Amino acid sequence: MNQFYLNKGNKAAMFFAMALLPSGLAFSQTKKDTVPKEKKIEEVVMIGYGTQKKEAVTGSVSSLSGNAIKEVPSANITDAIQGRLPGVDIGRTSTKPGAVQQIRIRGERSLTGSNDPLIVLDGIPFVGSLGDISPSDIKTLDVLKDASATAIYGSRGANGVIIITTNRGGKGQRAKFSYNGYTGFQTIFSKYPVMSGDKFAKLRADANLFTNGPDEINGINTDWQDQYYGVGLMMNHDVAVTGGTEKGGYNFGVAYFQQNGVVPLQSYKRLSIRGALDQEINSWLKVGFSTNSNFSINDFNGISGAPVLGYSPLTSPYLPDGSPRLRTTFANQDQTALQTRSILESLGDAYADRTNAFSSYNNLYAEIKIPSVEGLKYRLNVGLTYRNSNSGYYLGTGALNYQPTTASSASIGNSLTNQWVIENLITYDKNFGKHKINATALYSAEQTRFNSSSIAARDVPLDAFQYFNLGHAQGEITIDPNNQGYWRRGLMSFMGRAMYQYDNRYMLTATVRSDGASVLAKGHQWHTYPAVSVGWNVANESFLQGSKYINVLKLRAGFGETSNQAVAPYTTFGSLSTTPYNFGTANAIGNYVNRAPNASLGWEFSKTWNYGVDFSIFNKRISGTVEYYVTNTEKLLLDKQLPPSSGLNLVLQNVGASQNKGLEVSLNALIFDNPQGFSWEVGGNLAANRNKITALASGQDRNVNNLWFVGYNINAIYDYQYVGLWQQGDPYLNILEPQTGAAPGMIKVLYTGGYNADGTPVRAINEADRQIINTNPDFIGGFNTRLAYKNIDLSVVGAFQKGGVLISTIYGSAGYLNRLTGRGNNVDVDYWSPENTDVRYPKPGGLLSGDNPKYASTLALFDASFVKIRTITLGYNFDKSTLENLGVSNLRLYVTVQNPFVFGSPYYRHSGMDPEPNSRGNENQAVNSYKANQLVIGTNNPATRNYLLGLNLTF
Repeated sequence: MNQFYLNKGNKAAMFFAMALLPSGLAFSQTKKDTVPKEKKIEEVVMIGYGTQKKEAVTGSVSSLSGNAIKEVPSANITDAIQGRLPGVDIGRTSTKPGAVQQIRIRGERSLTGSNDPLIVLDGIPFVGSLGDISPSDIKTLDVLKDASATAIYGSRGANGVIIITTNRGGKGQRAKFSYNGYTGFQTIFSKYPVMSGDKFAKLRADANLFTNGPDEINGINTDWQDQYYGVGLMMNHDVAVTGGTEKGGYNFGVAYFQQNGVVPLQSYKRLSIRGALDQEINSWLKVGFSTNSNFSINDFNGISGAPVLGYSPLTSPYLPDGSPRLRTTFANQDQTALQTRSILESLGDAYADRTNAFSSYNNLYAEIKIPSVEGLKYRLNVGLTYRNSNSGYYLGTGALNYQPTTASSASIGNSLTNQWVIENLITYDKNFGKHKINATALYSAEQTRFNSSSIAARDVPLDAFQYFNLGHAQGEITIDPNNQGYWRRGLMSFMGRAMYQYDNRYMLTATVRSDGASVLAKGHQWHTYPAVSVGWNVANESFLQGSKYINVLKLRAGFGETSNQAVAPYTTFGSLSTTPYNFGTANAIGNYVNRAPNASLGWEFSKTWNYGVDFSIFNKRISGTVEYYVTNTEKLLLDKQLPPSSGLNLVLQNVGASQNKGLEVSLNALIFDNPQGFSWEVGGNLAANRNKITALASGQDRNVNNLWFVGYNINAIYDYQYVGLWQQGDPYLNILEPQTGAAPGMIKVLYTGGYNADGTPVRAINEADRQIINTNPDFIGGFNTRLAYKNIDLSVVGAFQKGGVLISTIYGSAGYLNRLTGRGNNVDVDYWSPENTDVRYPKPGGLLSGDNPKYASTLALFDASFVKIRTITLGYNFDKSTLENLGVSNLRLYVTVQNPFVFGSPYYRHSGMDPEPNSRGNENQAVNSYKANQLVIGTNNPATRNYLLGLNLTF
């Protein structure tokens, strides 16, 4: 291997050499350290039921190491991987303590079924919450994205697969104790931009619809958000011991996480206990297990800040005698109980809202090397899962209610999930000269059982009883059949996979899996999923082996079929609903069919073509992947309307279709690499997904009630298009808006009708002018960089989005915070007046539709572009020579700030708020106008900015 010396003063030559020199050369900055540094590191990824060298992978797999996940200290995995993997979109559903975010891999496919990916924990399908897994315990996280990779999971792979491998001990490893912990606090990223007292008083006067209530006085300026939001504290402590013996390895740990929210009373606590053991019994038998159990307490998760934002700033939070004001009246009309932090914290036993959950995920295995057949193994996996959740709610007499005599109410809920999985695996792995063969055969069976119950009661006699004994309730006790549930489902599977390599140049992977499902009707329960992918390591060909610049160049292509288990248990039987009625003088419960049976109901199927290029150049300083895919999903589950003569309304059928296609790019660069001096590495990824519905039931091209439109994405909006405000002197106002009250200053929307010969519109604006609006972004991505100088390092992780539609319900009609009537406090907007016409928002008190300005829903839509810095971490690693005297192998201190900066966001410039969603589309609104999987900015917990101080210790 060639070696050479660079003078430190020649920085340009040094940079050129470090970034561009071919892999056959090693460099050094001084003569003293001129030593051969050539070494080969083989990256291995999880591919389902086994591992494979990254250079031999032919499917689409993205990976993240446990160390990379730890760069973003967080309570759950979703926060840590956000923006880190191409094609993996993490949508924020809430900032409540303990919240787990929405994961979408390469877009959405199903209209009525789940679009969540399959999670596999230590080889076993995972039915719990990702919040149950401590990020500190993760060794690797691999995402299977295309059907050639996910077909190995058959009827569960259509939405992608996330494989999580936890830490294990190594054979012969010396016992190692580690502590990873941090503590810190969080504040709200920004307040909701509601009006001050003076602005609200002017709005009320300009609207001229409401007058001050008995507790409202002009000149008072109460910031109710200051009275409500606070500082949330958080901490995480994770202790583990890892090691091994001559024939085995072990890993055991305990972790405790606690977070108090910025919203009063909200908190989340989680205690996790985990363990893993691998032991060789003899030369041919190996056994082991892994367990991950945790207990969590989630308090006051149901609290919403929505009422607080609408409180009048003209009302003092205190009575004249200085005591807290508990109830008030706004605008001489709206009577409400106030919910400030001090009021909520003073309720004591009169308010309770808690969910306790216990989960245990266990995997046992035995692995046998078949005697006399080199490379042949049998493995038995047994997975056992237990998950129990108990919730209770209590609100005392008159608590948080305008009427102090309102009877108390309480409810309890319980759910239990049990799952067992048995997998029988035979693998054969053998090299024959230049040929390498790996074959896997699987037989598995599993069953999941779930049941839940709920009871509600009124008029509990003592606050101390809360929800613990509803039998004491003096009022009605309700057991609603719609709130009770039970189901059981099973799956039996056969799978075979063969991987072939020739001379590390040509690769072929073929998979076939057959699944039989208990939830489908007889005769339709089994389906077989094929997949095939090929790869060509071009860099290993003779014409590139001596290349000074190209180290890795691999071409990949694959095709496969998977499906989505969107059919709920017992759906093929149809369903009954109950209704109470009077039978003479007696009360009775009647049953009726509300959904027809369908014995031919089946899965939703996805077929994917995937093409990829993996490359590494300039001495592996720059590496990356480019992929293009097309996924067509067929037989989507949709309700079909039945004729009235049938006596039924709906039948669920496989009649819809959708398509996702897109491009993904990831790039990583090691710019400087000097562990004794300055190091710098950067990475980034970008993904563009185009999603559309291609077919609906009965040949329809639109289903307006569900906002489904052929040719448009699944989350499209159907609304008028805002074009401005009507101004004085605008022509055709009286034609396009002929109703009484239409006037300059009202919202003007796009007119799509025709015109008469004289240029006048032929009709008024009506439903025909509503537009189908695609909401998906042009592209999304993330970036990260790490700079290190000797013992100090600085890491930055960010994300970005270009285009798309952001829905902010606080500016639209759904949130009742932009009514512009003066009834309750309003979002701080620059509204129209004869002297202030060049604005976005309409005249207060103008033409209304219900409680909002006409077409006010159009005000909720914004450009969703943004660039965010998610995490900045500054760390210091103590000298190992100093630590050795103390018996410590690693000691690191770091400080982290999360969610510090936003750039390039039109919404942030407009409102000062975080441009990422914080709610599901059907939450926290006066009017539920959007779908559950459509994420919006609402009045859920606000975005936060977190400040952490952490310590990593190993000895």
